[in-house]
This record gives sequence, structure tokens and C-alpha cells, in this order.
Amino acid sequence: MSEAPSSPRPKVVYVMGAGRSGSTILGVALGNCRGVFYGGELDAWLSRRGEPNFGGEDRERFWAKVKEEMGDTEDLFGGEAQRHIEHSAAAVRLGSRRARRRLRGRYREVAERLYGTLVAETGATHVVDTSHYPLRARELQALGGIDLYLVYLTRAPQAVVAAFERKEIKQPPKAPWATNVYLYATHLLATAVFLRHPRERRAYLRYEDFVSDPSRVLGELLARVDAPAELPDLGALRTGVPFQGNRLLREQEVALRVDEAKRLPRRTLTQLIQAPWSALLPRLRPRLGPGR
Repeated sequence: MSEAPSSPRPKVVYVMGAGRSGSTILGVALGNCRGVFYGGELDAWLSRRGEPNFGGEDRERFWAKVKEEMGDTEDLFGGEAQRHIEHSAAAVRLGSRRARRRLRGRYREVAERLYGTLVAETGATHVVDTSHYPLRARELQALGGIDLYLVYLTRAPQAVVAAFERKEIKQPPKAPWATNVYLYATHLLATAVFLRHPRERRAYLRYEDFVSDPSRVLGELLARVDAPAELPDLGALRTGVPFQGNRLLREQEVALRVDEAKRLPRRTLTQLIQAPWSALLPRLRPRLGPGR
């Protein structure tokens, strides 16, 4: 079995929360800072068998090298680890407890080795993983070979529901009731994982605060994760070679500009179901941005 190259202890910045909450643009912005590598949604490394979601010569060459350095990990390739360890439904899925016991040791070993390999291949001190899943974050908390920083990213529930309804995106759209159930369950798990993490290595962030003052939020976040780097040019961000993320990664360069709050349709169903979290989440600390 190939060992990961010798490298400094990886500092992993894990962005946790619901999908469609803006983690890709946050990851891209961080990845443009010196010493920070944006790896994308690294949970997919196993399910996609080491093959990145998007093409491009540089991306394919980089991840082929990572796969080569990782060595024999084929025993975990496929969706079994995601299904029984990472997906939020694994908490209640019949049979997942037994599968977790069988897979967990090897899963943790491979996850830790992947971060070490990325640090060795890029020369970065920090790896940003935007995999979302709270249960993946829980597993990463048990890794002894990384320094884990958690960023709990949320977005206005009406905006998340609207994003999951869009039909022009590759994934099939979700009905509002299904998105609300997903959001509620994600907040329940993510809040529990967030609160059990050391205060000095966690941060709560609203997407709306990030896009309203990105320079301030990035500066605070870099300080929180012990990454003393200058802010990048937010008008010309290189997307890099992340493994998986949303479709903006098809572009080589994107711009992040101050965004005004957009008027969204107000669904009573969403307001009622998410009311407890709308009250609780703003109280989480430490919090980044103007609302802290």
C-alpha cells in the first residue's frame, strides 16, 4: 500500500450545512489565498472512484496524481461509505449502524490520508473541504492526524428552497416540503456537531453576511482558521482544480461582488417549519460577519 507523502500536519477547513448554500464560491475565494487549497466536495472522492466531476487537463492530471499517491483504496470505492456513514439519512437508516462499524476504521484512515496527500502535492497548509455533510464532519472530528476547523454555513431557507426547485440544474428539482425536511434534519445534525467542536476551531456564517461584505468575512475566517494570508482579488478568482462542486467550477475565473439581498417568494410552509432554526441559528457563536 502506498503511503501519503511526508508533509506538515494538514489543517482542514470543513464547510458544513445544506446544499445550495454558497459553499462553492466560499471555497473558491478561500482557495485563492496563499497556503490554502480548495479541494471541493471531497466526500465524492470515494463515490466517484477518484475521478473528478468536471474535466479539464489540469484537473484530470492533478487528481490522477493524487489517486496514484493514495495507492490501494479501491476497497472503499463506490457509494457505500457515503450511504452508511456520511448521508444524514444514515442516522435512521436500517442496517447503517452495522455497516458503519464495518467501514468506519478504513474510512477514517483513507480520509486522513487524502488530506495528507493533498497537502503534500500542493504545498498548502490548509485544505478546504465543502462536502456539506454533518455526519462526515463528525467522523473527521475523530481523526488524530489533522487539525479540523468547522465552518457552519447557512442560507435563508426561502432561498435554499427556491434553489432546489430550479429545473435548469443537472440534479432533479426537489419539492418544497422535501427540501424543508432536508433542511430541518441538516440543521439538527449540524448544530449538534458544531456545538461539540472546540470553540476556537469553529465558526458560524450566514451566506447573506458573506456576500454583503466578503472582504470582512474572509479576513475574519482566515484569522479563525490560522491562515495568515492577504485577501485575493475578489473580482478575479481562479476556480482551481476542485474535485467536485457546483457548475460555476466550469469557469476558469469568477468574480465575487457585494450582493444585495434579493426578494424571494415567502412560503408559509417554509416559515413555519424553519421557525425554530431561524430563531436558534443566529445565536450560535463564534459568528462571522456583520451580524456577530
